[in-house]
Amino acid sequence: MSMKRTNVYADPEDLAIIKEAAKRRGISEAEIIRQGIHLAAMANRVWDEPLFSRTFEGPGRTPSKAEVQDAVVDAVRRETDPGTAA
Repeated sequence: MSMKRTNVYADPEDLAIIKEAAKRRGISEAEIIRQGIHLAAMANRVWDEPLFSRTFEGPGRTPSKAEVQDAVVDAVRRETDPGTAA
């Protein structure tokens, strides 16, 4: 993977924590910083497509606790009893 050099300003206390963590984990401080940059980039990424593109039929309201429990019980029964049709 190609890397690009950049300069950033960091809090001295954060750098001390990174230094300790790198020593403890046996990796470079730069690797910890790269991991942090990757996490920040992914946390702020905007995706071109929605995570869920399918829609599901339903009653158009939030199901009650009993309805959810019934649905789970039915699903478990279908999984454990091969003779039960969906």
